[in-house]
Amino acid sequence: MIVAGFGFRASATISSLQSALSLAAEGAIDALAAPDDKCAAKCLSDLGTATGLPILPVTAEALTNAKTTTQSTRSMRERGTGSVAEAAALAAAGPNARLLTGRHISDDRLATCAIATGPTS
Repeated sequence: MIVAGFGFRASATISSLQSALSLAAEGAIDALAAPDDKCAAKCLSDLGTATGLPILPVTAEALTNAKTTTQSTRSMRERGTGSVAEAAALAAAGPNARLLTGRHISDDRLATCAIATGPTS
């Protein structure tokens, strides 16, 4: 399973997420993932509808347990992980997941996306 993980600000739009996704994705993906408290955000639900991909919620605990390559001070302070996008992708891709691409930042700097692959959903 290949998962696109997202981190984004409240003011992000579907264009923000599409920008980050286009920078991060190297091929087809199977699902989108984000922190569970952001899964109802309009921009993410719009992206899910536009792509036809399921949205996988990731718990705060799973975010903090994921080992990210990026170490953002802000992400660490606010979410307990170095990269929300990387952590969401890794957690949603399942046990023994690995990053295919690290965090990429949208052109408007309102969203990030990382891609991970793993054996399960």
